[in-house]
Amino acid sequence: MTIDDTAFERYRNTPNARTTLPRLLLGTLIVVLFWAATTAAVLFGGTHVYFAWQGAAASPYGMEGFLASPAGILCALASFAGIWIGLWIAMRWVHGEPLSALLGAGRRVARPDFLKGLIAVLITSALSEILFYLLQPGIARGTISLSSWLLFAIPIATLTLLQTSSEEVLFRGYLLRGLANRFRSPCVWALLPGLLFTSLHWSGGSSAAINASVLVSIAAFALLLTLVVYATGNLGAALGAHLGNNLTGFLLISHQESYNSFALFTAKPLEGPGWMISDAILIALIGIACSLLTIVLLLHPRSPLKVTAEVPNAVGAA
Repeated sequence: MTIDDTAFERYRNTPNARTTLPRLLLGTLIVVLFWAATTAAVLFGGTHVYFAWQGAAASPYGMEGFLASPAGILCALASFAGIWIGLWIAMRWVHGEPLSALLGAGRRVARPDFLKGLIAVLITSALSEILFYLLQPGIARGTISLSSWLLFAIPIATLTLLQTSSEEVLFRGYLLRGLANRFRSPCVWALLPGLLFTSLHWSGGSSAAINASVLVSIAAFALLLTLVVYATGNLGAALGAHLGNNLTGFLLISHQESYNSFALFTAKPLEGPGWMISDAILIALIGIACSLLTIVLLLHPRSPLKVTAEVPNAVGAA
């Protein structure tokens, strides 16, 4: 299974002369500042409304209780709009390019690949949950009613798309594309954004062993996302894959106690006690295996879900 790099070469060569390393650093700083400012604004407004509305019924755990509540999850997801705002400003004023240039050489999302990435990850997520169940059989019905779940499914899916798309456009778009334009080695343009993306998933509430297993799984998933961008020269498949992964956790089966308010089912939280080192090793292996299977589904020549490279005439028509 070999990957033709023609599409990626077109994508990495799309930045203009203003895509220099200092400008990339400045643009990244702008994104971080707007993300932080938006997060602070959303959380401040959200907590004010939450505690004013709930009154005595509000969680006694303060901010931690708010963040674990349905309102807190909605606010946390909405805060990722700051990444989009920061990226628009960075692309417009620092690099002099349209934001759509980050989506692919054709400046638009490859919708068929988006759908393929979504389906592939939903399939491998189902396999992952089966393996998790064999490892830890304790799965319970979530606290949300079916009617409430149906009511919130579309808003949660929309905000999850906002979150996952902002991360993809930042890590697999802005940083990967900019670094690939300046450096030939994938140890720079693939490894650095992947490590940064992975490190942001550290959880202070989990044990060191569980944190290590989760980070290994996230790193394998980041490799998958990078490979499909490399194969297609477009963010479409990566956007769909990331959305499928997060929708599974937010709406179907949650393994995080702080993000399970909208999930139909809940499993033993990874932040909780009782996990052994052997469990952590198996969790990491499950994550690696499912990412590898997703790579096969999306890149193997005989797979019905094989993604396609962005072709030159698509670029010319953009």
